[in-house]
Amino acid sequence: MSSFSITGHLVDIPQKRIFPAEIKIQDGKIHSIQELPSSSVEADRFILPGFIDSHVHIESSMLVPSEFARLAVVHGTIGTISDPHEIANVCGLKGVEYMIANGNTVPFKFNFGAPSCVPATTFETAGATLDAGEVEQLLQRDDIRYLSEMMNFPGVLFKDEEVMKKIEAAHRLGKPVDGHAPGLRGKEARQYIDAGISTDHECFTAEEALDKLRYGMKILIREGSAARNFEALIGLLNDHPDQIMFCSDDKHPDSLVLGHINQLCERAVTKGIDLFKVLTAACVNPVKHYKLDCGLLQPGDHADFIVTSDLQKFNVLQTYINGQLVAENGRSLIERQNAGTINNFSCDLLKPEDFAIPVADHSAQTIPVIEALDGQLITNRLELKGKQQDGYWVSDTVNDILKIVVVNRYTNAPVAKSFIKNIGLKTGALASSVAHDSHNIVAVGTDDESLCRAVNLVIKEQGGVSAAGNGKEMILALPVAGLMSTNDGYEVATAYTAIDKLSKEFGSTLGSPFMTLSFMALLVIPHLKLSDKGLFDGDKFAFVEA
Repeated sequence: MSSFSITGHLVDIPQKRIFPAEIKIQDGKIHSIQELPSSSVEADRFILPGFIDSHVHIESSMLVPSEFARLAVVHGTIGTISDPHEIANVCGLKGVEYMIANGNTVPFKFNFGAPSCVPATTFETAGATLDAGEVEQLLQRDDIRYLSEMMNFPGVLFKDEEVMKKIEAAHRLGKPVDGHAPGLRGKEARQYIDAGISTDHECFTAEEALDKLRYGMKILIREGSAARNFEALIGLLNDHPDQIMFCSDDKHPDSLVLGHINQLCERAVTKGIDLFKVLTAACVNPVKHYKLDCGLLQPGDHADFIVTSDLQKFNVLQTYINGQLVAENGRSLIERQNAGTINNFSCDLLKPEDFAIPVADHSAQTIPVIEALDGQLITNRLELKGKQQDGYWVSDTVNDILKIVVVNRYTNAPVAKSFIKNIGLKTGALASSVAHDSHNIVAVGTDDESLCRAVNLVIKEQGGVSAAGNGKEMILALPVAGLMSTNDGYEVATAYTAIDKLSKEFGSTLGSPFMTLSFMALLVIPHLKLSDKGLFDGDKFAFVEA
C-alpha cells in the first residue's frame, strides 16, 4: 500500500486538544503525527477518529453487510458492533457465516458477535437453535468479538444452565457479554450485571440507566428507526463519559441514507455537551470495550479516520479505513459486491377466512389490545371494547383497533390473531417477514381480504415488506433470509421510501410503520406482544389465557 500524508486540525480526544497537524500514513497505519503552524492548515478541515455503531443488527437495514457499509461510510462510520441475531434465528450458524463472509468483501470493520438467544424464547417458532456448544464454537473464532445481547434476563436471574454456560464460555475466552434487560432495576439489575454482563442498550429512562451505571454497566444510547431513547438518556453523558456509547440497534435503509452516528454527535454537541465527551462515546469507548482493531489516530494505529468540515454538524468530507479512501463528498467509493442468498421459508398461501376471529363468548364486551408506542419497543396492554360483526371480531378503524396476525413462515400452522392500537390504518394492510426475533410474518390490517393479500405477497417472494389495499399493492422483496435485499443500497432505500409512503396513504400515523410492526412479535420486550403461537404477556412471561 502506498504512503501518503494528510493535513488538518487533528482532534486529539485523549489529550482533549485540537491542533494543526500532518499525519503520515504508511501501509494502512498511522506512521507519524507532526504538529504544524496554524497558518499551514485550512480552517475548515478537521481530522478525527471514525464513528462506530456500538450495537446494530445489520439485517434490519434490509441490506446485506457489503451494502450497509457502502451507505454507512458516507456518514463517517468505519465500524460496527454487529449482532447477527436476526439471521441466526432464521438460518442458524450458516446465517452467521453468511454475514461474516459478505462483510469481508468490503473495506469496513464489521465486528460480529455470537448470538446468545437462538431462539429468543420457547414461546415462538424460530428457524434454528444455537445451543451452548455451538455458541462456544463461535466464540472461539477470532472474528467473533463478543457474546451478543443476553435477552433471556429471566434465565440469568434464575441461573438457567444453558444461559450460564454461554456466559461462562465468553468470560473464559476473554470476550465481553452484551446485555438486554429493559426496565430491570435495583437488586435484579445488580444480579444481572454481577453475572458478568457489561452493556445494555434497552434503557428507556435516565433513572433505569443510572441504576445500571452505578453497578458498573456501560449504557448504549440508542437512536434507531423505531426505538429512540436519545432525548431521555443523553444527559448522562455529562457525568459518565467513559461509560456511554452510541448505537442505532435497528436502522432502516431510508434513514441510513440520511445519516448514522454522526447525527447523534451533532445533536449532543447542539445540546451543549462537551465535544470530547461526545467523541469519546462515538469513537473511543467501543474500541476500548470490545478491543477492536480500529484506529484512534495514534501512531501505530490503523489509519481509520474521517475528515470533517466542522465539529458541530460533522459534515463528512472523507472517510478512510486502513488508509483507504472509502467515501468522499457524500459519495461512497466502496464497490458493489455480488451477494448470494440464503433463506428458510416454507409455508403455503393463505385464504381470507384463515384470518377470521370467531366470537367465542357473545357476552364479552372487551378484548386485550396491544398498544403500540411510536419510537418505543415497549408496548402497553389495554382492555378495550371490541367490534363484532356477524359473529366475528373485526377491525374498528373508527377507534383505531386493528387486527394483527402472525403467520408461521417455517411450516403450515394456524394463524395467530389479536388486535392492536395506534397503527392508524384507515384502509388496507401491511405485512413483513422482518419480525423480531423469529421473523415469522407479522401483519396488521383493516379487513381480512387486505390482510390475506399483503401476507401472500410476502409468501410469494419468500420474504419482504408489503402493503395492499384500496386497489393498490406493493412489495419490497427480501430474498436473503426474508430479511435483506441484495440490490443496491440506495435503490433499496428508494423502494422502502415508496412503500412507507403508501402505508401512510393508507392512514398510518407512525414515523416508521414497518419498523414498529416488526417489533410487535418481540416477546422479550414488555408488555403485550403476539407470537405465531399466541398473545404473550411480557411481564408474566406467559401466554395470555384465552
